[in-house]
Amino acid sequence: MQRLAERLTPGWLGCRLDGAAVDLPTGVDAVLGRPLPVRLGEAWPVAGSVFSVVVPFVGAGHLAVDSDARDPMVARWLRGVLLRVLAALPDGALRVAAVDGATLGAVFGPFRSMVEAEAWHRPAIDLPGFQHVLSEAEERIERAQAGEIDPSVLLVCVAALPEGAGRTEWSRLAAIAHAGPAAGVFLLLAGYPPPQHPGLNAAPRLESTTHLTAAGGGLFAVSDPPGPHRFSSDGSGLAVPMRLDAGPSDDLVESICRRLAKAARVQASTDFAALMPAEIWQESSVSGLRTVVGREGRNDCVLALDDATPHWLVGGRTGSGKTVFLLDVLYGLASRYSPDELGLYLLDFKEGVSFAEFTPTAVDPSWIPHARTVGIESDREYGLAVLRTLSREMTRRSTELKRAGVTKIADLRAGRPDVAMPRLLAVIDEFHVLFEGNDAVAGQAVALLEELARKGRSYGIHLILASQTISGVEALFAKTESIFGQFPLRVALAGGGGVLDQLNDGADNLPIGSAVINSAAGIPGANRVIRFPNADAESVTAQRHLLWNARPPGDAPPAVFAGYAEQHPDQDPTFVRLSPNVRRRRALVGRAVDVGLPTAGFTLDETPGSHVAVLGTSPVGADVLYAATVSLARQHAPGTARFLIAPLVAAADEAADATVEAVTSAGQSCGTISSVQFRARLGDLAQSTAPTDGQTTYLVVFGADAASSLLAASDPTTYRSGHDDLRAVLANGPTHGVHLLGWWRTVSRFTDDLGPTGGSEVACLVALNLPGNDVGALLGDYATEWQSRPNRALLIDRHDNRRALIVPYVRPGTLDQIDDLA
Repeated sequence: MQRLAERLTPGWLGCRLDGAAVDLPTGVDAVLGRPLPVRLGEAWPVAGSVFSVVVPFVGAGHLAVDSDARDPMVARWLRGVLLRVLAALPDGALRVAAVDGATLGAVFGPFRSMVEAEAWHRPAIDLPGFQHVLSEAEERIERAQAGEIDPSVLLVCVAALPEGAGRTEWSRLAAIAHAGPAAGVFLLLAGYPPPQHPGLNAAPRLESTTHLTAAGGGLFAVSDPPGPHRFSSDGSGLAVPMRLDAGPSDDLVESICRRLAKAARVQASTDFAALMPAEIWQESSVSGLRTVVGREGRNDCVLALDDATPHWLVGGRTGSGKTVFLLDVLYGLASRYSPDELGLYLLDFKEGVSFAEFTPTAVDPSWIPHARTVGIESDREYGLAVLRTLSREMTRRSTELKRAGVTKIADLRAGRPDVAMPRLLAVIDEFHVLFEGNDAVAGQAVALLEELARKGRSYGIHLILASQTISGVEALFAKTESIFGQFPLRVALAGGGGVLDQLNDGADNLPIGSAVINSAAGIPGANRVIRFPNADAESVTAQRHLLWNARPPGDAPPAVFAGYAEQHPDQDPTFVRLSPNVRRRRALVGRAVDVGLPTAGFTLDETPGSHVAVLGTSPVGADVLYAATVSLARQHAPGTARFLIAPLVAAADEAADATVEAVTSAGQSCGTISSVQFRARLGDLAQSTAPTDGQTTYLVVFGADAASSLLAASDPTTYRSGHDDLRAVLANGPTHGVHLLGWWRTVSRFTDDLGPTGGSEVACLVALNLPGNDVGALLGDYATEWQSRPNRALLIDRHDNRRALIVPYVRPGTLDQIDDLA
């Protein structure tokens, strides 16, 4: 018997656990996939004769002893069995889920190096922790039954059942004992079966388990082990009691664990460079997109954006590493797929620069060639514009697929390799901001998102939505299932369990740099835990330059919208290129909050109402008027336009002086007039019936409300007031080549000046810091949802029935002065 035992348990599986064992090599005494025999103790059939008791364990079945680790002898024995298995199996082959419901984890104290190396989780010490361990085992079994192969072994090691464990937990253990061996899940239990309590049925006996039962005097009876080779023919087990092995010293356990932990750190660690492919742009996106996002144990974790998992939902609290995870994913995809295979639309709604890595900056002019548009601190309206762009592209692709007689982009590209139709990925960080409130923007965004989520996969359009939470978004209440049901892959980082099912607590207590991956819409039983690396600045910069240097010839940088950025006229290419060679002249006032930041303005021609009014107390109004005036001066041939500049308020003096200088530089006639002269010029222009000398006249009034009292006075002879002349110019001026550009600081003065028409004679309006009810009253639309905010304006074009959010032009330093005054 002893010779047989020695042959079955070489090395760590059967050695004396004394000081000499520290020199034994680890990872060579057992092979995964085969039953692992292990020594449990010694038996004395007759005096003077002893043999080692060996039973098959990992790879064959389970072990359970009915005394728990509050008995020091059992605690030492348990540590010995655990050490034997850990040292015998190949490095990294064993994952341990430990439970100690009696000594707060002290039983596993000598194994702390494995916890510190994050090769093991901390021992569970209470009922919720025990339940989480059971869930982990059940998830592993469910994945194996679904065909997912994991070569490692999961050992659930229980030193003592926690207080409160009862029939439910016993039943779960019994189910794991039944299905576990086929899935690589095994049990090492101390304190099972627990003592039977009055009124409760006995705990179920576990299948495929060797049971050790206390027989008194420190001896234990050993049941028949699992498998074909049994100790008895009648089920009575080993015919002689066994004394448990004494177990290893703490020093021996700590020494071996330090060795194994060091190897675990090396093998499980990853860095940003390790996620990148050896050569860039070698993959095809015909069937989908795939990239390595981190390590699952010691194996790479590869995630896909394809027909099975077309969209991802990512959750994590502030500081959980959400931005780092997204950068890992995006750089991995951009390095595997060329710009002909992948296009990126990136939106970030929080205050930060998460996606600035993909855009040229003053510090680094490089960019990621795949980026089509990047929004940093985006406005909700910009996010809506991006969704509209993707929806239009989806419609275009739908037409192409119908022409080809196919229903999926993969089929089109497989049959037509010449068709350039890359997969598009939209990543929206803090996406819940887009749907906050219950206004028109939220409603339109929900409709577009639902359309993209439902149909996008067929046309190669994928979404990654990231947020701290998806709860409490009013606009999504009625659409939660129809939208998020299209997001089968969920990634939960620390504090991001809200993206998982309500009953799934797999993301609780996750460390920073870890994530739960769930490809079954977050339901319990489909969790995988991975680690992802921090994207250090040096590695990211090197990879960005590698991609940028490989960009196709003529590749343009992405359209960038930085919500915090000022828009200066001389930085707008459209404004800079202005010339007299135009069909229709436009007064340019800013950049639209839209993809590509198109230049915003008004057409001024002979149409009645072709005047511009800037409304609001903000000093930005003077800058908008400056830009509109200068843009018009540049669209006239020198000497063909006349500008009358009326600086009526001190706040506009600098802007007015700059306007005179710029208009004069453009070769146009320009004069400065006072409020009295302004009144007189209105009278002259009101009487005019044709352009003087063929010139177009622009009357530019900075602070027009300052002249309201003067205009209200009537001529004692004709009884005609300045308001009458102003209204005549507004009504008839465009036909005669006369246009008014004015800045009114209050809506009330503007409407008083323009009279009963309520300002309808001015078709072109720019609303700055006006309350929403003022804008509603001006437009006769009290349902308007305008809310003023810094560095934004509402463009209202009554000719085109158009309203648009814009970033108004400002001259350098204006916003700084506003901040100082605030």
